[in-house]
Amino acid sequence: MHAMLNIAVRAARAAGRVAMKSFQQPDQVEFAEKSLNDFVTNIDKACEQTIISTIQKSYPDHGFLAEESGEHQAQGDYLWVIDPIDGTTNYMRGIPHFCISIALMHKGITQHAVVYDPVREEMFTASRGAGAQLNGYRIRVSPRKDLEGTLLATGFPFKLKHLMPEYQGVFNKFFEQAADVRRAGSAALDLAYVAAGRVDGYWEAGLQLWDTAAGELLVREAGGVVTDFGGGMNHQKSGNIVAASPRVLQTMVTQMRPLLPKSLLK
Repeated sequence: MHAMLNIAVRAARAAGRVAMKSFQQPDQVEFAEKSLNDFVTNIDKACEQTIISTIQKSYPDHGFLAEESGEHQAQGDYLWVIDPIDGTTNYMRGIPHFCISIALMHKGITQHAVVYDPVREEMFTASRGAGAQLNGYRIRVSPRKDLEGTLLATGFPFKLKHLMPEYQGVFNKFFEQAADVRRAGSAALDLAYVAAGRVDGYWEAGLQLWDTAAGELLVREAGGVVTDFGGGMNHQKSGNIVAASPRVLQTMVTQMRPLLPKSLLK
């Protein structure tokens, strides 16, 4: 394992211990609403600080982009992108489906990624050009070639509810062909599950870089493709993402285009 990936794994495990201790003692969890339907807990902040302090011990000159504390400027070209608890709403309600997401970017390109599910003790990892793993075993995206019989994952645009009519059109189109669709509440885990072949495809609107940076590398290193809703590469800026095997993704994007306004296809 690359030294930087090893540090990311160490940081994720440390944050996982913090998260699980309080998850088992819900009276310790305090939360506030950052914006409409978007929550943060004291444990998010504690996990984030644990991750940053763990990484800084080895790489004091690196920068950070973290969901709760914002961006800490780097002296060099390395940027750690952190979501301390992806699935906060699940976490604060006692639903055991959330994760820690950590990605390391160098000059804007993601080099290493970790998505850690501390409930199931599942560690998804990837390094650029070296494949993706789950607990040390190689993973690959689903071999399916079309939407018939697929299991898809998505997330509802809870912060962009004005998009629901267009979203519903896409959902209906996919649901008619797929075996089923899941909405589990953690974008990073949805992407990790695409990488592991557990779900065949995933789409969601309105995400942030810390939601997707690690999961995107997992999917790519597992043989999948990640694009925006129009099939382009603007997903990190737009926050609108599609991930699947190449053939399934092409079908998804082709069917989405006529159902969405141009503003969502960029």
